Amino acid sequence: MSDVFDIIRFNDQGLVTAIAQQHDTGEVLMLAWMNREAVEETLETGRVCYFSRSRNGLWRKGETSGQVQTLIELRVDCDGDALLVLVDQPGVACHTGRRSCFYRAADKDGTVTTLTEPLIDPHTLYGS
Repeated sequence: MSDVFDIIRFNDQGLVTAIAQQHDTGEVLMLAWMNREAVEETLETGRVCYFSRSRNGLWRKGETSGQVQTLIELRVDCDGDALLVLVDQPGVACHTGRRSCFYRAADKDGTVTTLTEPLIDPHTLYGS
């Protein structure tokens, strides 16, 4: 059996792509980044932690909004350069107040349609 850090291939910035998916429905919730410390913390605590490139630091999902993700399982893809984070996400995952960050669809002509509306006002989540 391998150690997870033997197979994760972090990029030049020390990051790996992480896709969060609701464990029981298969719904794709969001895409984020993790560094080694975020992966370690996620595995140790069971609370999903990402690396925020804009803040240049750890981002514990829900620390501001209360929309915490609980880790169910962490999977590494075949190349080791992407993670699938199976989570339990009560409430919304997107900073726009939507359940998923993937709420827009483009048709073959490039026309974009909004598929879902916010479930909660982002100002309620973040107080801004």
